[in-house]
Amino acid sequence: MSSTIKIGQSSPLGATVFADGVNFSVFSKNATGMELLLFNEVTDSNPRAISLDPVKNRTSYYWHVSVPGLKPGQLYGYRALGPFEPQRGLRFDPDKVLLDPYARAVAVPPNYSRLAASQPGDNAAQAMKSVVTASASYDWEGDSPLQRPCHRTVIYELHVAGFTRHPSSGVSPEKRGTFAGLMEKIPYLQDLGITAVELLPIFQFDEQDAPAGLHNYWGYSPVSFFAPHQGYGFSPNPLDVLDEFRDLVKALHRAGIEVILDVVFNHSAEGNHLGPTLSFRGLDNEAYYILDKDRATYANYSGTGNTLNANNSVVRRLIIDSLRYWVQEMHVDGFRFDLASVLSRDESGIPLANPPIIWDIDSDPILAGIKFIAEAWDAAGLYQVGTFVGDFWKEWNGKFRDDVRRFFRSDRGAIIPLACRLLGSGDIFGPVNPESEPSINFITCHDGFTLNDLVSYQQKHNEANREDNRDGTDYNLSWNCGIEGFTADPEIEQLRNRQVKNFLALTLLSIGTPMLLMGDEVRRSQRGNNNAYCQDNEISWLNWAWLAKHADVHRFVKQLIAIRLQPTPYQGYPENPTLNQIFARLEFKFHGVRLNQQGWGDDDHSLAVSIRDPEGGFFCYLIFNAYWESLEFELPNLEEGKQQSWYRWLDTNLGTPDDICPWSEALEVTGSTYLIQPYSVVGLIAHGSLRQALVKVSA
Repeated sequence: MSSTIKIGQSSPLGATVFADGVNFSVFSKNATGMELLLFNEVTDSNPRAISLDPVKNRTSYYWHVSVPGLKPGQLYGYRALGPFEPQRGLRFDPDKVLLDPYARAVAVPPNYSRLAASQPGDNAAQAMKSVVTASASYDWEGDSPLQRPCHRTVIYELHVAGFTRHPSSGVSPEKRGTFAGLMEKIPYLQDLGITAVELLPIFQFDEQDAPAGLHNYWGYSPVSFFAPHQGYGFSPNPLDVLDEFRDLVKALHRAGIEVILDVVFNHSAEGNHLGPTLSFRGLDNEAYYILDKDRATYANYSGTGNTLNANNSVVRRLIIDSLRYWVQEMHVDGFRFDLASVLSRDESGIPLANPPIIWDIDSDPILAGIKFIAEAWDAAGLYQVGTFVGDFWKEWNGKFRDDVRRFFRSDRGAIIPLACRLLGSGDIFGPVNPESEPSINFITCHDGFTLNDLVSYQQKHNEANREDNRDGTDYNLSWNCGIEGFTADPEIEQLRNRQVKNFLALTLLSIGTPMLLMGDEVRRSQRGNNNAYCQDNEISWLNWAWLAKHADVHRFVKQLIAIRLQPTPYQGYPENPTLNQIFARLEFKFHGVRLNQQGWGDDDHSLAVSIRDPEGGFFCYLIFNAYWESLEFELPNLEEGKQQSWYRWLDTNLGTPDDICPWSEALEVTGSTYLIQPYSVVGLIAHGSLRQALVKVSA
């Protein structure tokens, strides 16, 4: 070892720039030797190798060294030496270049090969490389996470690349599919009215983790938990990508939009025992992964071949450090945890009553006030919706998705579950707190049919995935309205349009935090593909021509969001509440076609609900009809002597612009009944003190 190279220190982990050079530190309990590799180019096949002395350059389980003269941008990696004994859980391979788990940036060579990382032999030229980064010197100009309360939040799940990659996006060609391209579309998001974007994974992932000839598009194949995906950068320099992401966050915050990251702490891109050695496997396989009893194979609670050992102390620290980094240095507002139930499993895969990693996240002072959203299930059948631990976690409500789908396709026995979902799913989560409802309500997300395809396809059509249509769920609860796929039949098209609006209305009117899928507001289609993870093409991209084609649905969504989030003058609140807050505090009564006579049988397919302040000031009536015939509903009596009337602001059976309008522009309803058409949603509001106040506000 050269005399100019210093022993270094074990903390901090990763590559840290100091005045006299760069300190490197990496964890490996079982390695017998470690080499730091320094590359001149991303395709360099002959790196400078610095061997670390197992006595001098190792403290406890941490290998460290300080190299003078290095600067930000230096490419590096590791080779870990040790036994290859899969039956003991050890998979060291000194031929493989390993990424630093704490690297803040990753460089991907144009000839990167997942196959080369899976087979015997040196893969130096074809491996991803870690990149030395400097401490953040970015000018945030006073920016910080917005910490908007959930009752004022509407989430929009989008794919960074797919949002702008289509030529119709209007984004300059070189910026399509990048953080910079997404910035150009912030005015669209702002105009739509959403308050938070939930970005599909933006951590560096392996694009080759897909069937032959296809690319991993969704990004649920991480190789790093700190580095933003280089492919989403406008600049080819991996250092520039960090500031491009920061620019995006800052711009979204200026537009009043929060940034929630979809994070994958349940598995990595290294796959099963036949997969590539990219980082964790080669550094300390048994620490980073839950292994099967035979130790040679992996527990697969994620459905992707391996499962991260999230409650191992080293992995727990990695997860917490990652979350802190994205909050402190990248200013993100929250995280949605993919297959979060995996985080509740111990090192043998057994679910824990009080998982340490969940409480570490929940109680961390740096993460206080940040949104935590759990996909509270995993791929091995552990379903924890309503029982996920933690004081501050929200949960994707899969039962909301399924029960609302059943209702609007007229399934038997769907009426009682629908009523529960409308009122915040108290049967699942317990009494509803109007200030912080735990339920994230959604009908569609990246995984499954889009909203258009939900009403257009009876079966999945995943042939383009090259897996003989075996992949993707068969449990879609969809209804094609009479014809499979695209049709020019005007009656079926009208029914589909109405059903799309019905789903949107129930999502945005129910108690809980609503989440919309990218493009549902313009009826984006994936041609019946319900597992488009490997379709980085027009199947998945947002075609902006749909905005003109389905302008009525786009307008409908905008109006619904505006009504939901409008500040409402209301006596008894310290500040103007939102519709969600009002609904959660007032008196609900259910009705059938006759007042106070709601049917709760398996063959009932409609219901009405009155939402009323017993002391006066607010009276709303909602009617949901999933029956195949029109029904005439009695309307509640209004208070005498106050010259009140019912006014219609919502009827999904009507064409635009009559389908929805602001409360201040609602049209008077004459008579004591309302005829609701098949597969429709109607909303009425009383002409009382609240509506008069709204008229004044809008004026």
